[in-house]
Amino acid sequence: MAAHLQRNLPGKRMAILDRRENLGGTWDLFRYPGVRSDSDMYTLGFAFAPWSGERSVARGEEILSYLGQVAARYDLDRHMHFSHEVTHADWDSSQSFWRVTAKTAKGSAEFLTRFLFLGSGYYDYDVPHDPQIAGLNDFAGPVLHPQFWPQDFDPAGRRIAVIGSGATAVTLVPALADAGARVTMVQRTPSWFLAQPARDLFATSAAKVLPRRWAYSLTRLRNNALQYWFFNKSRREPEQMGAWLKQRIRDQLGEHYDEKAFTPPYGPWVQRMCFVPDGDFFKAIREGRAALATGAIGRVTADAIELESGERVDADAIVTATGLRLATLGKIAISLDGSPVNFGEHWYYRNCMFSNVPNLAAVFGYLNAAWTGRVDMVSEWLCRLLGQMDAWGADTAVPFLPPDHDLEADDPLAGYSSGYLQRGRHLIPKSASRSPWRLSHDLMRDRREFRELPIDDGHLRFSRGGRQL
Repeated sequence: MAAHLQRNLPGKRMAILDRRENLGGTWDLFRYPGVRSDSDMYTLGFAFAPWSGERSVARGEEILSYLGQVAARYDLDRHMHFSHEVTHADWDSSQSFWRVTAKTAKGSAEFLTRFLFLGSGYYDYDVPHDPQIAGLNDFAGPVLHPQFWPQDFDPAGRRIAVIGSGATAVTLVPALADAGARVTMVQRTPSWFLAQPARDLFATSAAKVLPRRWAYSLTRLRNNALQYWFFNKSRREPEQMGAWLKQRIRDQLGEHYDEKAFTPPYGPWVQRMCFVPDGDFFKAIREGRAALATGAIGRVTADAIELESGERVDADAIVTATGLRLATLGKIAISLDGSPVNFGEHWYYRNCMFSNVPNLAAVFGYLNAAWTGRVDMVSEWLCRLLGQMDAWGADTAVPFLPPDHDLEADDPLAGYSSGYLQRGRHLIPKSASRSPWRLSHDLMRDRREFRELPIDDGHLRFSRGGRQL
C-alpha cells in the first residue's frame, strides 16, 4: 500500500507502524528450517515489482530480500516506525481523523491520521493454535512450534515427529531430513499435494525474449489464469481432479505410495492446496529419510506418539505444526467516538472497507490464490479513492448502509473447511452475495471490477468538515 501511494500519490504524508523490529512480517517471524512461499512468486510478488529470483517457489530469506529491495526502491524506510505495536484506534468525528495509539519501548505513542489502512495479516503472531494433545507435557524431549523456532536447535541424528499435514509440515519434513534427522509426519487427516518445479520454465523462457517487466506481467497473468482454471475445475470435478492428483503422487512415490495416507476426506481445494517444489517431500520418503503415520493421536508418552490405532512413533523431538489462530485487524481495538466497533456486525465493502466505518481499510487476501493479488488491487483502488477525495475536497469517505437495507448474509467461507478459518469465522465481517458488499474469492472477476467501476458508485458518502458533499 505504501509503495502504491508513492507511485500514484507521491505528495501524501504517511507513517508505517510495525510491531516487529524489522521489515517482513511473516517472513521475519517464521525462521523454521526450509520456510518458503506456498504460492509462486510471480503471483505472490507485487504487480509493480518484477520478481527476479531464480526460484518460483522462494525461500523465506529470498522473500525478505525482495521486500527490502521494494522498500528501498520507493524510499519507504523513512516512513517506518518499528517496535510500534498498535493497540487502539479511535475515530474522532468532530475532527474527522483517527487517533492511533501504539505501545513502544519508551511508552505510549499517538498518531493522528485522516485515513487508516490495516495491513496486519490474518493470524495471531503471539498464540498459535493449540489442539490440546493428550500427554504432550509428559514428553521428555523438546517440543517445538514453527512459529517460535529456536535458532540453536540441531536436528542432526534426532528422531523427529512433525504433527500436522499442511504447508508448514510439508516444508519442514524434507528440510529436517536434509539436516540429518529421521522424520515422521504424523497426520490426523491427509491433505492434497501437488508437486511442481521450483523454477518456472515459462518465466525463464519469456525473460530471454521479452523486456523484464513484460515477461513478469505475462507470467503473472498466465499463472493466475492457470490457478483460476485449476481451482474451478477442482470444484466442478473433484473426483476427476482428485484421481489425477493421486496419480501424480503415485508417480513420485512408486512402491512407497500409501492410498490411505494420500486420500483426504474432502475434495481438492476445499482446503488450501499444498505445493511441493521439486517433489522434495516425496523424495525424502522415497529415500527412507522420512515417513508418514496417519491417524488420530491417542496420547504422547515420554519418548513417543501413540496413535489410536495402536501405531507408535518413537521420537526424540516433536514439532507441533498444528496450524494458526485467526486474528483479524491486528487485534487492534477499533472504536468510533469511543464506542467499540464489532466488525461481525458490519458488512464488507469492495473487499476492504466496512459499512458505516469511515476512512478505514483492511485487507483479507485470497484463500484460493496468492494473498497479495488482492492487496495490489485494493491498493490501486484506494489510491483512486484518495485521489477523488482530494479532487472534491472531502476529508471523509464512508460506505453507507442504511438500517433498512435488504442485504442477506452470505457465508464468505462457504466451501472452505480449513481449521483456522472455521475456528475464527466469528471474527470475520458480514458478506453479501452481491457487489459491492461481498468478500469475493474470484480474482479474475475482481480484476475487472476494481479497474472498471467508478469510485462514486452510489454507496460511498463523502463529506468535508462534517457536511455531506
